[in-house]
Amino acid sequence: MRTLSHTRPALPTRPSSPLSTALTAVSAAALIVLLTVLVPVSSLAAWSELEIGNSDRFVATMKPLASEPAVQDAVADRITQQAMRQIDVGPLEGQVRDLLHDAVRSFTTTASFRAAWRTASLAAQSAANQVLTEDTDKAVTLDLAPVTEQVKRQLRDDGVPFADRIPVRHTEITVLKADGLGGRRDVVQGMRTAGIWPAVGTVAVAALAVAGAAFRRRKGRGRRARRALVVAGTGFAAGGLLLFLAVGAVRGYTLDGLPNDGDRAAAAAVYDALTSSLRTVSWIVLASGLAVAVVCWFAGTGRGGRLWPWRGVRGHG
Repeated sequence: MRTLSHTRPALPTRPSSPLSTALTAVSAAALIVLLTVLVPVSSLAAWSELEIGNSDRFVATMKPLASEPAVQDAVADRITQQAMRQIDVGPLEGQVRDLLHDAVRSFTTTASFRAAWRTASLAAQSAANQVLTEDTDKAVTLDLAPVTEQVKRQLRDDGVPFADRIPVRHTEITVLKADGLGGRRDVVQGMRTAGIWPAVGTVAVAALAVAGAAFRRRKGRGRRARRALVVAGTGFAAGGLLLFLAVGAVRGYTLDGLPNDGDRAAAAAVYDALTSSLRTVSWIVLASGLAVAVVCWFAGTGRGGRLWPWRGVRGHG
């Protein structure tokens, strides 16, 4: 006995017109490009405002560097150099230099050094803020005068020879030369002026894409909803990758403008600490965007329906 099937026949799918296909491809490409640009721009603008412009956050980020060997070595080298210019001990110069250097290097492990480092960090934040907001040729430096003053007092109390002849001057470690940004300086200042608005724009674009996808899904157009999410995820992933590459490129360009001495090693440590949040954001955005794009892609291709309107790419409708 023949069993009757209650399966409803599949409805014919209306083919997309060439104009509709072209518009879909153009809008998808435009959204990817827009998000690729907006993600790094908004991240850098927000970072400039929240990380560099906020003295408390800046000092908190710089605080661990007081225990960074590259920074401690640079401080000891610079203070010793300044001290030896004021000391003439003839053939004993090498021994005296080593004695002072070891004493200063030992001081960099103390609580007094960490307190002085905080004062130097506040001055550096002020200089960095000026570079990002004003037309100034002032370099971003770490002024070691507060550190030198503490070193001199501590070594003098400990009876270290020639400690009283250490000059308390504005000895500095250069972190960034203002002219080292070159033509990028206007771009950086523009992003700082924009503040958090690029981030707001990025969120708005993403929200519109998701809202549109949700609306289409409620209307029974799941294919278009998944397509929008794939495109948005791809744009975010590309933007995260671009941000990571930009941070690395600026790091190299910035350090190349500094002398190849202790300043460069200390500046590298400072740069990496200050941009740590940017690198974290870039990886989060990249991973999240890829996850959304891949999940939605495979969700759309699981049953053989068509996900994209152009020939050769099939997905579930």
